Amino acid sequence: MNEPNERPFRSAWHDFPNVVIAGGETQVKQHPEYAQAKAGDVNQAAPAAKRLSAAMIGEQFLEAVRALQTEDARIVPIHALEGRGFNRIPAAFAELLAERFSLDLETRIIQANVVNHTGASGWERMARPAIFEGELIAGRKYLLVDDFVGQGGTLANLRGFILHGGGDVIGAITLTGRGDSAKLALSVETLESLREKHGKQTEIWWTETFGYDFSCLTESEGKYLLRAEDADTIRARISAARSEVHD
Repeated sequence: MNEPNERPFRSAWHDFPNVVIAGGETQVKQHPEYAQAKAGDVNQAAPAAKRLSAAMIGEQFLEAVRALQTEDARIVPIHALEGRGFNRIPAAFAELLAERFSLDLETRIIQANVVNHTGASGWERMARPAIFEGELIAGRKYLLVDDFVGQGGTLANLRGFILHGGGDVIGAITLTGRGDSAKLALSVETLESLREKHGKQTEIWWTETFGYDFSCLTESEGKYLLRAEDADTIRARISAARSEVHD
């Protein structure tokens, strides 16, 4: 197994498809199994997560997954430790999908750090990127699975890790998420607006800080940065969020 990098790998998006989301946030988060599945003891979380995931899988969702052309793909769940316990939802959800579509489950790719993104601000999410490590097969197709998509940074980092190792990522699936976050691929309009508003030097600073330029941001991340008043605000907010990580 390779040593984890300090900065995530990212790649430009091209024609990456929208995330397939199984259920609405309210539907998932108000389900009686959600709290136990999200942050419970490992042994208790697993069955709760499986029941929760099964309750969200409908025919319309399955058709959207089939449209990704999943044949021969390996399903990669994001393994994440939460501040209050072990989030078993991605693995349980991935297991159900693997069974339903007769696909292999990839367990050798793992998240190498704890980021505690639940309840975090957008600045904190970007300042604390998920880093991945593990073995993958060059030329193999992969399908990413997580419990939630917000800004999409974790999925972007996992995709980047796989592409960097020679794999191919055909899409991403989450149990729930914000509807406006389904589009991961940064639009040309958002990229141009970001570069026009915050300038070349800010993008250079961003690249030096995170290891990738603005073209590798998700659409939600790009729009979040566009809402910042100016380049100095971006630097200050990221610096403050990164300092909190080390305190």
